[in-house]
Amino acid sequence: MSGKRARRYFSHWSRGGRRKMTQPRLAQPGPALLPRVDSLAARATRLDFTLAPGLSLLQAVARPLQAAGFASAALEIEGGGFGPFAYVLPAQAPDAVHAAWYSATHEPPGGARLERGNVTFGQRDGMPWLHCHAIWQEAAGRRAGHVLPEETLVAAPIAARAWGLSGAGFAVGSDAETNFSLFQPAPLPGPAGGSRALVLRVRPNEDLVAALEVACRDHGIARAVLRGGVGSLVSPRFAEGTGTDDIATELLVTGGGLGLDGGAMTVALADMRGEVHAGRVMRGANAACITCELVLEEVPA
Repeated sequence: MSGKRARRYFSHWSRGGRRKMTQPRLAQPGPALLPRVDSLAARATRLDFTLAPGLSLLQAVARPLQAAGFASAALEIEGGGFGPFAYVLPAQAPDAVHAAWYSATHEPPGGARLERGNVTFGQRDGMPWLHCHAIWQEAAGRRAGHVLPEETLVAAPIAARAWGLSGAGFAVGSDAETNFSLFQPAPLPGPAGGSRALVLRVRPNEDLVAALEVACRDHGIARAVLRGGVGSLVSPRFAEGTGTDDIATELLVTGGGLGLDGGAMTVALADMRGEVHAGRVMRGANAACITCELVLEEVPA
């Protein structure tokens, strides 16, 4: 399926009738499911630890979180390195079963030095699983993409900031709209305490800024900050005028939230060649491609 055939556009109009911008959409193989922004109330507890060398990325993340009693969490990781290191990039779908797919696995010689990354940690068939998007330096240069959690080993200590989730978190489930198995909000136990938070998944072709507003309005939250966050966007355009025409990208949230700095949300992402793009997410120009997994922690007034 070609990008031209898969991509659709819709326009936003001002009250005066002038076209403001065009937002790309990516046609999915299945029916549009409801709700378009799936959210659950949770509690978030901050934890800081180090991902230990010699373990797979999955083991290094799961062990300290499980020891603290958490079945799900959002993480931000920084520094250190991977080796062996395996990752994939977003790619065109080879058939009509999916709207987008993955590249062949890349395994750069010498591993990689991690710049930063985000991780969604949760459950798959009752066992730990994670979804990681990151930026790193490899022999070929600076790259970004989707890190494979079992094939990748931690080679040098990595600093982790985690927000353990209680009451709700992420669990993998089948998704008839995209034909992928994806992390979705689900009731999950965890230790008592922590700040008020939301666990949410944004479905395909939904505007990312509007989705955050919908989730917070539904739960009566006026100000919140994003914690971790991974997903994909369709041909994103940022406030700085940068972006990419690629129909599928792999993003990690780098800052922002709702009611903070004018609602600014910043992301970095990989295009289909692994090149890094970054900027402020604008309303009406950045729709979810396959999914966005996000955690919002309430900021008290």
